[in-house]
Amino acid sequence: MSKVELKMPKMGESISEATILNWLKNVGDTVEEDETILEVATDKVDSEVPAPCSGVITEIRCQANEVVKIGRVIAIIDADTESAVPGKKPEETKTVEKPKSAPEIPVREESGTSGFRLQTSDLNDGFLSPLVISIAKKENVTIEELQNIAGTGTEGRIRKSDLIQYLKNRKYPLPSRPQSQAQTPKSTYKAPPISFVEGKDRIVEMDRMRTMIADHMVYSKHTSPHVTSYIEVDVTNMVNWRNKVKTSFQEKHGEKLTFTPIFVEAVAKAIQQYPMINVSVDGKKIVVHKDINVGMATALPSGNLIVPVVRNADEKNLFGLAKNVNHLANSARNNALKPDEIGGSTFTISNVGTFGSLMGTPIINQPEVAILALGIIKKRPEVITTDKGDEIAIRSMMYLSLSFDHRVVDGFLGGSFLRKVGDELECFDINREI
Repeated sequence: MSKVELKMPKMGESISEATILNWLKNVGDTVEEDETILEVATDKVDSEVPAPCSGVITEIRCQANEVVKIGRVIAIIDADTESAVPGKKPEETKTVEKPKSAPEIPVREESGTSGFRLQTSDLNDGFLSPLVISIAKKENVTIEELQNIAGTGTEGRIRKSDLIQYLKNRKYPLPSRPQSQAQTPKSTYKAPPISFVEGKDRIVEMDRMRTMIADHMVYSKHTSPHVTSYIEVDVTNMVNWRNKVKTSFQEKHGEKLTFTPIFVEAVAKAIQQYPMINVSVDGKKIVVHKDINVGMATALPSGNLIVPVVRNADEKNLFGLAKNVNHLANSARNNALKPDEIGGSTFTISNVGTFGSLMGTPIINQPEVAILALGIIKKRPEVITTDKGDEIAIRSMMYLSLSFDHRVVDGFLGGSFLRKVGDELECFDINREI
């Protein structure tokens, strides 16, 4: 018996490292020559690494999800003498080529990182290989869509074939990113250097969810020409009514009554009057969604952001909305959202007032075409018109800001929709029954 080193094989001229996706064999297992013993991935391709000889695995030096430099020894095999042929190169691999439906595109390499990790317990730890990430970026697959794909890999991992199959059956595929270098010339601008003071400053690596959010936000700004409109609304009646009934509402229904279900209700009513705000852009086509699914931008305990969805918001009464909103908010705080609770939104709201912000300029949650930000509710003196004439009174005031995609939403539609939401909140029935 002789010991044979299994090294991380070379994957291409520009590839200096690869991620170990999964070991198919363990220490002590017998392997046959050319039998696949682990799967690895780079930004461009998934590969299977075969055994260079027959024998027994005596040592595994690198674990799953670890990023390994090319040429590094990752395992030791106690080889049968007959199969340990001199000159046999362990660098030979069986490479799984990309299908024509998913051509290679340049992808930013991230040194020292493993695959994406989405923080959700319902995605089997959410591991995504660099190849899956690359295809998802090219096809504009959102976080919510990825979380809804059932993986067939080990422990539910999403494989390339799972994503390709999903794209084939995708109901409303999004346009691919432009590939032509002539259309998108490389910028010659050099980013300014970042000052770093040793011993004072510290470096924090983005987790995989934050990286994905960052990419999604940058993509949205590159895709949609954003325009933001603002209005100020007097929500005194709404605030007074909620303060009056919140205790009795909880006693009657067993649910807390926050402002969020009231906001969702107002948005749903406005969408019914202006359905062209509830659309997505597919190349030169506009997909008009029949369902009104309102996403709620929600902060996670980790500091990341997620968008649980109130489905068919127009079909629920206030109690139904409150129950749904409370469930989604609690699940988000406990990292217990299910995949079908964070996908399929057609319009999103972001309550920036929760953090004390007066107003905001939110970034559109692709593939939607508009997002509403709700500012803090503040009391201040305002001039109001009464039967006695103009008077100064203490009123609860609030700013609403709507960011919309100017490709398909013009100022008239965006402004009219925003005004309708404001009217729903401003003209709230103070005598409304619970």
